[in-house]
Amino acid sequence: MLRPHEPGPGCLDPHFIFLLKWQRSIYHRCLNLTISSKSAGIFIVEHKYYNSVTVGSINNCAMNCQGPFFSADAKRFAEFWIGAWSSLCCFSTLLTVLTFFVDVKRFEYPERPIIFLSGCYLMISIGYIIRLVAGHKAVACDGDYIRYQTTGPALCTIVFLLIYFFGMASSIWWVILSFTWFLAAGLKWGQEAIASYSQYFHLVAWLVPSVQSITVLAMSSVDGDHISGICYVGNQNMMNLRGFVLAPLILYLVLGTSFLLAGFVSLFRIRDVIKQQGHQRTEKLEKLMIRIGVFSVLYTVPATVVIACYFYEQHFREEWNRTVTCSCDGTGAKPDYSVFMLKYFMCLVVGITSGFWVWSSKTVSSWRKLCSKLCCSRTDDKNKYSAVTYTTTTTVTTIPPTAPSTKGSHTCSYAPSHV
Repeated sequence: MLRPHEPGPGCLDPHFIFLLKWQRSIYHRCLNLTISSKSAGIFIVEHKYYNSVTVGSINNCAMNCQGPFFSADAKRFAEFWIGAWSSLCCFSTLLTVLTFFVDVKRFEYPERPIIFLSGCYLMISIGYIIRLVAGHKAVACDGDYIRYQTTGPALCTIVFLLIYFFGMASSIWWVILSFTWFLAAGLKWGQEAIASYSQYFHLVAWLVPSVQSITVLAMSSVDGDHISGICYVGNQNMMNLRGFVLAPLILYLVLGTSFLLAGFVSLFRIRDVIKQQGHQRTEKLEKLMIRIGVFSVLYTVPATVVIACYFYEQHFREEWNRTVTCSCDGTGAKPDYSVFMLKYFMCLVVGITSGFWVWSSKTVSSWRKLCSKLCCSRTDDKNKYSAVTYTTTTTVTTIPPTAPSTKGSHTCSYAPSHV
């Protein structure tokens, strides 16, 4: 037997509160399912999560599968919201990646990292779609509880890897994109010089997220999100959220923005030098600067908003939980539903807007050329087939005018025998 839990100051005995809520299936369930009354108090039989889970400063209680904060209607809308944006993200990024394969030579460095960034968001959207197909409980829940400190099952791990690994990889490709722009604009590197380091770019972009993901799995830090129904890190443990999510995202955003600003300063200087030399034709350079500027805003704004949403969550999470576990605090703090919907939208919108770089007349021309090649190849095959058939029939049916007359008498000699 274990010692009874001491009630918090100013609160009713948490066991009676939890037991009552457990019996009514509201909000939480005590982790220890076998409870017996003794004169000394309430004693608890050990559960697999015992002494490892805390909610609202109360040990040994966990969130149930659906969580305490939002209604069933809100959860259904969240599922529709995430499904709509993940499907649109999947379509946009798939189109971008296919456009790259249609015309590979068109996307050279420093623009090529945009393609890999789009590919990462394609995998992220697939992770959300898998969650929608499999269902909330199959991915994020361990029976009646939300998942805590887990590395499985396989479905949960797959969703985690698709969203976390490729999410971090996309942030690193953003840093590489900004860095290559800086090399091209600030240090005057050519395409071939930048491309010669592409293997190192790939090494960093895929190795660092791999180390991060393996570390999370090795520490059994994957848990479920009771709102979106995905498996991620830091949904229930704020230390994991700060260490594995917030810190890397902030680092990658600061590095990428620094390289981007340095590249912009160099581009402005180049434009001023061209104008001072009397060359008035700076339209192409200014057009490039506008495209880089727009794409940068389309990335940095969502990334900053996602970080702000995570800050909001990690700052108030404990207060929200205490409101549920100990209502006598009187704070009444509840999470803002719109902040979570904004976070999920911003996590996917970069994949949608990453197609901005390929939304041009060149893309239409590339696809038109591909369609023309396919149609022409089919037409040529039909013409070849028709020509072969024609020649064969004419050879069989046509009698050359120079044929000897004996051939005709030979055919006629068979007539009397038939008669």
